[in-house]
Amino acid sequence: MMNAHEIDYRIYGEEMQFVEIELDPMETVVAESGAFMMMEEGIEMATIFGDGSNTYSGSLFDKVLSAGKRLLTNESLFMTAYTHQGSGKKRVAFASPYPGKIIPLDLMAYDGKIICQKDAFLCAAKGVSLGIEFSKRIGRGFFGGEGFIMQKIEGDGLAFLHAGGTIIEKHLAIGEVMKVDTGCLVAFTREVDYDVELVKGIKNMFFGGEGFFFVRLEGPGTVWIQSLPFARLASRVLANARFKGGKDEGGGLLGGLGNLLDGDGY
Repeated sequence: MMNAHEIDYRIYGEEMQFVEIELDPMETVVAESGAFMMMEEGIEMATIFGDGSNTYSGSLFDKVLSAGKRLLTNESLFMTAYTHQGSGKKRVAFASPYPGKIIPLDLMAYDGKIICQKDAFLCAAKGVSLGIEFSKRIGRGFFGGEGFIMQKIEGDGLAFLHAGGTIIEKHLAIGEVMKVDTGCLVAFTREVDYDVELVKGIKNMFFGGEGFFFVRLEGPGTVWIQSLPFARLASRVLANARFKGGKDEGGGLLGGLGNLLDGDGY
């Protein structure tokens, strides 16, 4: 017997996707704060501590402990539960926060557990538990970015992740090794062994432009990889923030020439 609510869904869009969840009476879906897009009348929303799963006894201490763990992954203390209180079927939708893809995961197909980067979770059926996955190798924590403290999603229901750009799903055989940029790793199954390794070669480290470290993944298991990590997207936006309409606002020679050509005097 499943503990999580059995929800139906449909994903819309290509680059800026959203997922529409269909709820039967008294079914609930839990989502990250800020993911809500729209819902039909008859669905009621409630702000809750933590993930609202049935893992905890329900005492105030357990609820605070559950919510407090989310602070370690820089997530909000609160999540939002959407429950169908009426009759028939009703729908609620959640949108991706930046260009990319939504990944639906049936946790029963992955032995009840997926490990993912800390900002990948979008929403899940009530009963799915969110927690933190501590690494036993300290090097991951200091050098791996997302490597030391990651989210674990456990249960027997549907969960939805979001990642940037194009998503590829790789199935690693026993002993098969893959090396991935630390920011491009989205999620992996519990069987995968992973560690953070130093990029070899001084020139590669300082002039390669790819950082000092990558993630080494060894099968068996399944790995999800994204082509556009949000941190990479944000860094490019910030790097170009001083340009306005293609003009350098910093007052340099090229910026001044651009202003003159555009008719902007000094």
